[in-house]
Order: sequence, then C-alpha cells, then structure tokens
Amino acid sequence: MLSKKKRITPASTKRDCSKARAFGIPMEAVAFRETGTDTVPNASPTAASASSDIYGMATLNACEKIKSRLQPYLAKFPDFKSAVNAAYMDRVDLSAHGFYATPGIGYDWSLPEDQRGKPFNYFTFGAACSEVEIDVLTGDMRILRSDILMDVGNSLNPAIDIGQIEGAFTQGFGWATIEETVWGCSEFSWLKPGVCFTRGPGTYKIPSFNDTPVDLRVTLVKDSANPNAIHSSRAVGEPPFFLGSSAFFAARAAIASAREDTGAAPHDYFVVDLPLTPERIRLACNDPLTSRFASSRPRPSIFV
Repeated sequence: MLSKKKRITPASTKRDCSKARAFGIPMEAVAFRETGTDTVPNASPTAASASSDIYGMATLNACEKIKSRLQPYLAKFPDFKSAVNAAYMDRVDLSAHGFYATPGIGYDWSLPEDQRGKPFNYFTFGAACSEVEIDVLTGDMRILRSDILMDVGNSLNPAIDIGQIEGAFTQGFGWATIEETVWGCSEFSWLKPGVCFTRGPGTYKIPSFNDTPVDLRVTLVKDSANPNAIHSSRAVGEPPFFLGSSAFFAARAAIASAREDTGAAPHDYFVVDLPLTPERIRLACNDPLTSRFASSRPRPSIFV
C-alpha cells in the first residue's frame, strides 16, 4: 500500500481514490499500476463507465477486508504507517481480493410491465445550454458558449469527471452538427450500393480545436448523493453525449432568425436534418438564392 512511486492513469485514478478514502490516507501514499489478466483474469470491460462502479466497489471490498485485520493495530498506533508495520511484523495478511457484482439488475420483456425488473442501478442527469453563431453566406457555425450542469453524485475525482463531461459533450455536438456518413445508394450513383464513402479524415470530419466552444463551462451539482454506487458517486462517461445536441437546437434557432430577416413568418415551418452540416445550414437559411433549391417538404430522415 505504501510506496514512493506513483503512476497515474485516468482509468485507475478514480478507483484508487476509493482506496485512499477507505484507509484514510493521502493519495501520495497509494501506488498505481495498470490492470491485467495476471491480476484479474475475468475482469469486466470498462464500457459504460462500469469501471468506477464495479472496480471501485471491488476495491472497497478488498480494502474493508484488510482494514478489519488492521483494526487492532489502528486502535493502538497513532498513524497508519506504524499500524501497517506492526501488523506486518506480526505476520498479518496485508493483501486481499475484492469482488463486486451489481445487485438486483435484470429485465424480462416477457413479464407484465410492473414485474419486468430493474435494468439500471441508477441514472445520471445533466442539462446544457449553448449559444451559437452561424454565417448565412457559408453555413459555417461557431459555438460561442456552452454551459453544462451535471449531477455526478459525490464525485470521486472532479478533475477527471469534468474532463469526461467536456469530451462527451464535444463528441455529442460533433455527432449532431459535423459527422455526416455517406453510403452508396441510388442517390449517389458514383458509389457502389452499400459502400461507405466517409472512411477516413479526408471525407469524415470530427470536431477539432476550432469547433470547440469558445467559452465552455462545466458545473457539478453540489451535495448530491447516490447510495447505489461507490462513495455515492455516479458514472459520467457517456451520459453527457446527448447534451451536445444543444448546439444543434441553438443553430436551428439561429436559422429561424435568419429566415425571419429574409421575410419568413416567425413561426414558419422548416426542416433541418441531423447532422446539421454547413451545407444544410446554408440551404435552410432560405435567402433568394437557396430558396430556388431548398424545400420545406419533410424528408424521410431525422428532422426537427
């Protein structure tokens, strides 16, 4: 447990925060290393932020086993290091294997609705508001500011949680406004049916430095608790993804404003598809030039 060496990785830091809290010791006293099948041969994947919930609880389970063995020494010695040294000299086992499986999870669609079960242990909540600026001549869009509020319970590591929120939000608005996939079909005769054209950075675009919000603010809800997870925390990896759609809806509002400037009625109906690319923004603005090509007729696609 005690070491002068420290190796920190984003995936391990959260789990070892629980280790430091369980023993009441500073983070500097905890050694980190990557997971591997030589230590846990049947580990679950880290998908859907499961590592904090499952591995964190497994870590706490192991810590509680060691702490119960150290209890007589912790009561006798003034500091943790002295208690550990004394326990070692008495040949007390200072290692433990922890395991955790989320209880009460399961869902059966064949049963009546009130008997189907519980698919998730808890939910993570958030809200976002974005302000964008569009260029009606080119369709280019800039996100001037985005404010995000997330409830991640009692955060295990606010720095990592905020970074996860920023990353998921960026991925989300990229999905909603930039990342258009093109497949071969009757509409694109120069592509074989079923062939994906957008297979690389030359044809498929993801958010870059210039696409991120000029002013991005993330706030975590204070004094929030979640008794169903490690130290009352909440998983945060994927939930903020859809908050990126706030940029999509802000762009639609900007398009509506531009259409009013060209004489459209304030509540005039129009369609914008997702992803809302610069070409679609330009056509939706409905100025004297684009009105010759654009149509407000609903298309068989995702539209608002």
